[in-house]
Amino acid sequence: MPPTEPKPSAAAGFARLVEIMARLRSPEGCPWDREQTFDTIKPYLLEETYEVMDSIDARDWDGLADELGDLLLQVVFFSQMAKEAGHFDVTDAIEAINSKLIRRHPHVFADGDAKTSDEVLRKWDEIKAGEKAARAKPKGLLAGVPRSLPALMEAGKIASRAARAGFDWNNVDEVLEKLREELVELDGARKAGSPEALQDEIGDLLFVIVNIARFLKVDPEQALRGTNAKFRRRFAHVEQGLEAQGKSPKEATIEEMERLWQEAKGQESKRESV
Repeated sequence: MPPTEPKPSAAAGFARLVEIMARLRSPEGCPWDREQTFDTIKPYLLEETYEVMDSIDARDWDGLADELGDLLLQVVFFSQMAKEAGHFDVTDAIEAINSKLIRRHPHVFADGDAKTSDEVLRKWDEIKAGEKAARAKPKGLLAGVPRSLPALMEAGKIASRAARAGFDWNNVDEVLEKLREELVELDGARKAGSPEALQDEIGDLLFVIVNIARFLKVDPEQALRGTNAKFRRRFAHVEQGLEAQGKSPKEATIEEMERLWQEAKGQESKRESV
């Protein structure tokens, strides 16, 4: 067998990616890449982020390497556009995160002291708040949580920050009691028939569920993604079972579909017990 060529260093590989992106955006490059703007590329950034998450959920390590490469491309793409506009280049982005990591980990890189994860997070928020104040950004503990985050993630972040400031329930039982209270209020809004009140109460209910997840140390986004995947599997079993009977879901009764659903659920339980 011929000798395997040595893998290039991370620095060399990254430099090559930056060069490739610059060429794609050049007058001699790709028409599609040249046409893109910060706004047109944003959806791809979100899409690639979720594809990374899918690979992690599937424990697809080869796929994860590929998807992380796609995500890294988005960073380089945005940085190249920023360089062309005279804002900054990718080196500035790298130096920004390097400096931030060192600055916000004084217990590692300086004489700070933090022995637990909670202490690390509390200190991180304090340092971040100081940085925001120095840049004359809007004040407030929650000002640094981007409003553009997915709603579940935003809810988790603002609840965690408020909790670290002392605004929190004492235990999960109190949050569960709040859940029961919100269910009563939701039922009242349903009976009143107000769409605005219903939306408000559904939002309150979801926020409380996010806090239950926080107390139980469960990531609500990942929990919901897992349930979505489970529903996909079980509904596919329902469709396959009906197809074998020459039926579509629209032609089947709810009892027939429920029987196949329970069948799928039972098969999953057997596999998990093996």
